[in-house]
Amino acid sequence: MKKWFSFIMALIFACTATACGNAPEEVREEVSERTEGEEEVSYPVTVTDQLGRQVTIEKEPETIVSGYYISTSLLVALNLQDKLTGIEAKAESRPIYHLSAPDLLTLPSVGTAKEFDLEGCAALHPDLVILPMKLKGVIPALEELELTVLAVNPEDQELFEEAAQILGTAANALPAVNKLLQYTQEKLSALADTLTGLEAPSVYMASNSSLLSTAGPQMYQHSLIENAGGENVAGALSDDYWAEISYEQLLAWDPAYIILAANADYTVESVLEDPNLAACKAVKNRQVYQLPGDIDAWDSPVPGSVLGSMWLASILHPGEYPAEQWKEDVREFYETFYRFTPDTDGLYAGE
Repeated sequence: MKKWFSFIMALIFACTATACGNAPEEVREEVSERTEGEEEVSYPVTVTDQLGRQVTIEKEPETIVSGYYISTSLLVALNLQDKLTGIEAKAESRPIYHLSAPDLLTLPSVGTAKEFDLEGCAALHPDLVILPMKLKGVIPALEELELTVLAVNPEDQELFEEAAQILGTAANALPAVNKLLQYTQEKLSALADTLTGLEAPSVYMASNSSLLSTAGPQMYQHSLIENAGGENVAGALSDDYWAEISYEQLLAWDPAYIILAANADYTVESVLEDPNLAACKAVKNRQVYQLPGDIDAWDSPVPGSVLGSMWLASILHPGEYPAEQWKEDVREFYETFYRFTPDTDGLYAGE
């Protein structure tokens, strides 16, 4: 956790106008020379995206296409939604858009990471295109059309923070980025202080697709559990993606809590009623919960992901961080960064 806090603080106070990414060491050294207070971007500006590409943005973008929901949600959090002219497919399935920026639902779709609409994107003539790293194969074609493209890879919390700095620099929104990063750091720091010295209960985090699929130490969900004052029973696994396990392994771990992903296609009741798990401590004590998903998927590295750690802390340590405090923090976050007041009644899945 200390590494994670240090990383955020380094981003807030150390990033230059050449943004961080999977860049060569000399670029990272150049990044570290930024002095506090340099938040206004002068164009043209060169940033290093998360493919390690140096990309020059000639002028402040007025129109942006985002082909990835995490980058789209981040742009909304930075109050740049009015610059978006095209977004990823299936936007209607994202509650955060309905609640915060419903006009996005009327924008043209540029497809998915599997089926990107190259011609549709080009027809929008955007000043800036933001794509997930999975779509690196279409970048040369877009550049041939003289479009400026940035690739992002916000697949864990540290990479999300890098992506935020990259987009904040490219779109001249560093004050908003730093406000978001500082909020996250302060909340996690306060949570760590609250939970210091407490015993860490064992937690099993299941995936969207299957109860018998879990997150190892290289997954974002592992950090979520640790930030919440828990111990990931799958912390010794070597898988860098969701790991498939057996009922026997789950029973051997015997977690005190089982947590289902926000968008799981099975239910808490199905887990509690599963005869294969009758001997599991979490099932016997009915300590099986599902992350709330009515606003956003907090078990992925989205701008509001800190709320996932805070929610789990309220489940694991309700005496130190109660549900009502979590609801208040949820309201504060969305009022501050997404400009709406969420209805928290019924949102808290731990009740």
